[in-house]
Amino acid sequence: MGAGQRDRITLRGMRFYAYHGANPEEQVLGQRFEVDVELQTDLRKAGRTDDIADTINYSTVYKRVNAIISRQPRKLIEAVAHEIAVELLREFSPEVVEVTVKKIEAPLKDAMLESVGVSVVRTIGDLND
Repeated sequence: MGAGQRDRITLRGMRFYAYHGANPEEQVLGQRFEVDVELQTDLRKAGRTDDIADTINYSTVYKRVNAIISRQPRKLIEAVAHEIAVELLREFSPEVVEVTVKKIEAPLKDAMLESVGVSVVRTIGDLND
């Protein structure tokens, strides 16, 4: 496949209740988070064989993301997104992972917004950093 033409497995709109945030009350009261994951990997073999063993099982990806976001609270959603990306790279070996973590209705004084979020992109080469 040429550059920029990778196959993708996507999980969008995964919702979790967790305790991440820079404000102490966020780590006590918790809040809703939404996570999107995109794994870029070659899916040709799975397309030919129709065998789940030849792909990245999205149910397993969901379970891994759930386990990570449920761990010890982080101050920054950047740290949560990075941890998810690195663990997915280690476990599933895709070429590229993009992770977006959003705080739904983030507690910002005098602000009315749907969400705030960060997106990180990591590759296999980033595992050595």
